[in-house]
Amino acid sequence: MRILIPLLAVVVLIAIGTVGGGGARYLFFVVLPYAGLAIFVLGIVYRVIHWARSPVPFRIPTSCGQQKSLPWIRSNNQENPHNMLGVIWRMILEVLFFRSLFRNTTTEIRQGPPRVLHNPDKWLWASSLLFHWSLLIILVRHFKYFVEPVPNWIIGLQNLDGFFQIGLPVLLLTDIVVVGALSYLVLRRLWEAKLRYISLPADYFALFLLLGITGSGIYLRYFDKSDITLAKQLGTGLLSFAPVVPEGLGATFGVHLFLVSILLAYIPLSKLVHMAGVFMSPTRNMVNNNRWERHVNPWDYPVTVHTYEEYEDEFRDVMKAAELPVEKD
Repeated sequence: MRILIPLLAVVVLIAIGTVGGGGARYLFFVVLPYAGLAIFVLGIVYRVIHWARSPVPFRIPTSCGQQKSLPWIRSNNQENPHNMLGVIWRMILEVLFFRSLFRNTTTEIRQGPPRVLHNPDKWLWASSLLFHWSLLIILVRHFKYFVEPVPNWIIGLQNLDGFFQIGLPVLLLTDIVVVGALSYLVLRRLWEAKLRYISLPADYFALFLLLGITGSGIYLRYFDKSDITLAKQLGTGLLSFAPVVPEGLGATFGVHLFLVSILLAYIPLSKLVHMAGVFMSPTRNMVNNNRWERHVNPWDYPVTVHTYEEYEDEFRDVMKAAELPVEKD
């Protein structure tokens, strides 16, 4: 049920988009995209402000290398940053190349005789990196539907994406890569028993929703072949807050735009908000200077303590009677 319910939810959303894209066109082409974008922006701002206000009085960065201490001990500023330059470099590697995920390992119990083995697992890192970079390139390419004239660098990026010039319209590499990476992430959750056990319906819903968006976009480009001019007319109108819904954009386009609107509204409410949360993580964005700077929690309140000396004064006679050692006679 944890798998079927999210899948059924995405199927229902596709059905709603199909009906709405052919009927309530202004609602699905204008109102819902604006609503989804507004929820996305306000939700991300709220989550970031909430994280920023959370007290983090102590330095808790993840340390994977030698910390800076004595001059003659070589430190690792990348794994254990002691200045802001090290933090920035560490964040760049984390955000752009998923460096911590690159170190991911799998743990399994090997039979006869039983022993625990830890092996490197690079498939998750590779599929995640390919998915995120492909999705980023696809998003950048879609800017051509919102601006006129289209910047040369976007045209160059699309030409690079369709370098092999297969078919007409040209087959774009990111379309293949993003579907392949998403399919692997879904199959991985279905295949591995341990991962399937801890997976929640929300995990499957996000993957199925992304597959629905990419699938409908690929269908629009290579099979339905919607009029790009009409799509651009809608996009420029939405960006300029003077929306016009042109005739000729069919139900498939409505499904694609509706699923994108749902995704935008869903991101701040789900684990997908990690796209902003990674920058607010104290285990990554803090300088580790605990050895030469004392950090005191400003939110500590006075606590009444009962010291050992007071305890012994209170129970000295009882302790002596029980032949327990005491510090004072």
